[in-house]
Amino acid sequence: MTATPLRVLLAEDHTLVRKGIRAVLRQVGWIDVIAEAADGREALELARLHGPDVVVMDIAMPGLNGLEATARITKESPRTRVLILSMHATEEYVAQALRAGAAGYLLKGADVPEFELALKAVARGETYLTPTVSKHVVDEYLRRVGEPGVLDLLTPRQREILQLVAEGLSSKEIAQRLHLTVKTVETHRSEIMHRLDIHDVAGLVRWAIRAGVVSPES
Repeated sequence: MTATPLRVLLAEDHTLVRKGIRAVLRQVGWIDVIAEAADGREALELARLHGPDVVVMDIAMPGLNGLEATARITKESPRTRVLILSMHATEEYVAQALRAGAAGYLLKGADVPEFELALKAVARGETYLTPTVSKHVVDEYLRRVGEPGVLDLLTPRQREILQLVAEGLSSKEIAQRLHLTVKTVETHRSEIMHRLDIHDVAGLVRWAIRAGVVSPES
């Protein structure tokens, strides 16, 4: 591609999957995998530290999901491009990824040549969507691009807390994880329920899954 290798940060919470992706990318001469992250929070920290050209980002990761990490990385470092690598091909997931600032969306079932094609495209500043994502999804996203998404109902902090609630953490555990007081977490939790008009944890979990905040397998 160029004489200078493409510097890639790989973010995937499943170790075997991450090692497999890294092994594939190491076979591509113009790619240099500079770091690996096991969750969205680590991806954010490593992106700040290394300033990669491209982040290959899984969506469903614990603690801080790939969509939220993508939004923060692209806001903090506009020159870093994010390629989402996901098993989900639903319109909502794709739209949320694009809205978060992702430059590309590739399914985990893609073959190596398509993976290379996607990386080249996002590295050139283009947007890459896997061919299995229907034209309808793209057209619908472009039509709605100026409209607020469902996640825009919540602040970044509230989305972070919602994910941890949906993952089954208590208010005390969330407070410890985010270095907040329990009272602050409870206040955020109440505001989340108020904004979404949902008043039980099971309802919050269902909403979080539909919005792509957590995966059904979490």
